[in-house]
Amino acid sequence: MKWLLLLSLVALSECIYKVPLTRKKSLRKNLIEHGLLEDFLKKHPFNPASKYFPQQKAATMIDNQPLVNYLDMEYFGTIGIGTPAQEFTVIFDTGSSNLWVPSVYCSSLACTNHNRFNPEDSSTYEATSETLSITYGTGSMTGILGYDTVQVGGISDTNQIFGLSETEPGSFLYYSPFDGILGLAYPSISSSGATPVFDNIWNQGLVSEDLFAVYLSGNDQSGSVVMFGGVDSSYYTGSLNWVPVSVEGYWEITVDSITMNGETIACSEGCQAIVDTGTSLLSGPTSPIANIQSYIGASENSDGEMVVSCSAISSLPDIVFTINGVQYPVPPSAYILKEDESCISGLQGMNLPTAYGELWILGDVFIRQYFTVFDRANNQVGLAPVA
Repeated sequence: MKWLLLLSLVALSECIYKVPLTRKKSLRKNLIEHGLLEDFLKKHPFNPASKYFPQQKAATMIDNQPLVNYLDMEYFGTIGIGTPAQEFTVIFDTGSSNLWVPSVYCSSLACTNHNRFNPEDSSTYEATSETLSITYGTGSMTGILGYDTVQVGGISDTNQIFGLSETEPGSFLYYSPFDGILGLAYPSISSSGATPVFDNIWNQGLVSEDLFAVYLSGNDQSGSVVMFGGVDSSYYTGSLNWVPVSVEGYWEITVDSITMNGETIACSEGCQAIVDTGTSLLSGPTSPIANIQSYIGASENSDGEMVVSCSAISSLPDIVFTINGVQYPVPPSAYILKEDESCISGLQGMNLPTAYGELWILGDVFIRQYFTVFDRANNQVGLAPVA
């Protein structure tokens, strides 16, 4: 018996569960192609900070999570919910903590062309009388909370609470390349106090290490992955540098400084940054971002994107984030995104509440350069250059 137990522990210790992420066309691109972006941005003024600073935080069920913030997301993975499993395409979002998907109770236009969960088709579904309301922009996604088995990369996460949407505002979501969101941040920011997926997985002893990691491939549509319960070192070079989490809500860390050409351009006194797979760009306060855009010669086009001359890329400097004493350069080939014939700046400004100080969001532009480990056991983030 002892041997069997030992063998099962060995088997578990070697098991890293991987969910492949596919890179698809973003909601912004879909809206541009349908001539709808301008109208959309008029109706939904875009401030990336709204994800982290909701207008009001109700004590019970309301969590303001502007879906506008997922406008540029390109990486999506597949999960299954229920028995037998019903498939959904989700954003694995380290900047939020709830799991929600559209349901058959939703007749909004946005739900009609997305996968919808049907509780009646699942033998393991358990209903609750609790509601969920996620407010954003001009309306709210309202729904109910239920429990079911969630399949994530080979893990069967039983008795997982999740949101089933009943209404989704804004026809813009009709064009979104994802069905729902799977949040991977801390339980403290979860709407309705719902236990996040990774917490539930860990609490059930389904993974051997209390951590997960993300690798985002820079060039092609495949190769990106989120891995649970272990770290595959073939995805990075050198060794992981660890950075303590400063606030356990988002994956928030302290940045020492941000420089270009050896000159401090922001964060001169140190600042906070959130490592967020659910934000595609590098976001920072309006003023320093405007200075950088000006420095790299970016100008706004009719779609509200900041365009840079492609020929300038080779002569522009790195943006260097110094974190816990280690320098993390982000080269122009990373912070300028090549799209068809044009080159777009991967930086965006956000209006922050002044009381908060300087906050940066290290989104996919940063994570494509640095393999990232989200270590819940030790409340730290591990970073290493991608292989």
